[in-house]
Amino acid sequence: MFYLTLAICFFSSIILTPLVKKLAFKIGATDKPNQRKVHQKIMPRLGGLAIYISFLIGVAIIRPDATSLLPIMNPNENIHLAIILGSIIIILTGVLDDTKEISPKVKLFGQILASFIVVFMGDLKVEFINLPFGGQLNFGFLSIPITMFWIIGITNAINLIDGLDGLAAGVSTIALFAISGMAFLMGNPYVMILALIAAVSSLGFLIFNFHPAKIFMGDTGALFLGYLISVLSLLGFKNVTFISLVIPIIILGVPISDTFFAIIRRLVNKQPLSAPDKSHLHHCLLRIGFSHKQAVLIIYAMSLVFGLVAFIFSQSTVWGSLIVILTLLVAIEIIVEKVGLVREDYQPLLKFMKGFKPINLKDR
Repeated sequence: MFYLTLAICFFSSIILTPLVKKLAFKIGATDKPNQRKVHQKIMPRLGGLAIYISFLIGVAIIRPDATSLLPIMNPNENIHLAIILGSIIIILTGVLDDTKEISPKVKLFGQILASFIVVFMGDLKVEFINLPFGGQLNFGFLSIPITMFWIIGITNAINLIDGLDGLAAGVSTIALFAISGMAFLMGNPYVMILALIAAVSSLGFLIFNFHPAKIFMGDTGALFLGYLISVLSLLGFKNVTFISLVIPIIILGVPISDTFFAIIRRLVNKQPLSAPDKSHLHHCLLRIGFSHKQAVLIIYAMSLVFGLVAFIFSQSTVWGSLIVILTLLVAIEIIVEKVGLVREDYQPLLKFMKGFKPINLKDR
């Protein structure tokens, strides 16, 4: 029944996407080209609605919150309802933005409301972590703002990378498969099931969204996938060791890194944090000569590498994990400097490496 449900979700997304495309044109949910965007013609958005409906179909069929074969690992029975209610708020926010282009403040309010429902109704909070060398770090009253910040941050991170055909859908699908795999290893079937249902629904949509795209997912899709990924990653890895808490951060390495360096870039260039620009990772790859499709495939590959690193990290010793993290951070910094993610002349590590000359024994 489980595999049949996944197949139903996949094909539901394929069937629903053309219908949503027609609806988008009918209600004016279209994306017009401008100097900041890559596409050259008016495109229908709202495609995330097909992903969401397919997701709800899967949830309704398999009932991951109720089945005795897949017991929910979180003892709070309200978490499932909270996730669904929060997703409704997110979808309504996305639909409004795709049709009316609401202000960033209104969009943020919708995200805050959705995260509030999950935190308070679902009682989903990161309250503490066990430190790698002993002891425990309790967040106390900060657990609520930290949890809400994570949900809102990841939701926006997925939205920010939605700049090329198939990019956000592909990266989200890879992240969801990685989360489901880690949830399986950690014995959390509830998270595994929800992540897989969302992943196959997104995969069905990707058939129409990969370059050249016939429809965009819009904020409806980007916000929903970001919201669900953020909540599932918390639900699967909260209140455990420091190492386990780092796992979802690694899995989401691409959108998190892109968002982090976008903030750095705006601070360095003395621009408002909310100011849009054309210097995200995908823009930089296009600028240095990669084609649209190549840029997307490169970022897919990066996402797959992050997922693999997360698995290696989870199986490593404490010292091994620290080595993995250090290596990953150096690799990220080199990529950032190579593609000019902060700015083209920002290359401190590369300049340091060029200035380092190996010792020549003959000179001694």
